[in-house]
Amino acid sequence: KVTLTESGGGSVQAGGSLRLSCVSSINPRSNHCMGWFRQTPGQGREGVAVLYTENGRLINTDYAGSVKGRFTIHRDVDENTVYLEMDRLEPEDSATYYCAAAYTFYMCGLVDSDFDYWGQGTQVTVAS
Repeated sequence: KVTLTESGGGSVQAGGSLRLSCVSSINPRSNHCMGWFRQTPGQGREGVAVLYTENGRLINTDYAGSVKGRFTIHRDVDENTVYLEMDRLEPEDSATYYCAAAYTFYMCGLVDSDFDYWGQGTQVTVAS
């Protein structure tokens, strides 16, 4: 079982920045995906950003079109932490953000069915 613990959410004005962190117990030297998803009340989970690593090497990243150029997913292997850097935040980015993980031998999509483990979520609120 993999445990994921998010932090870094909060409230910010439109145009501001936040960094979300996800401390993971997944084997950092394995083949796996890590991802960030978000959800608003009454809506399904939306894929925001994912990354795929093989034997600890970063292979690929992907982003939702709505965040491309504003959000960056990256990781610290030594700290086994994945980050989501969010810049130029918009009110539409307000949501509960979830970290996700999966052991896999291929790049994951921005779909929750590709992931097996989930964090508890952290709230992001962007005021206009």
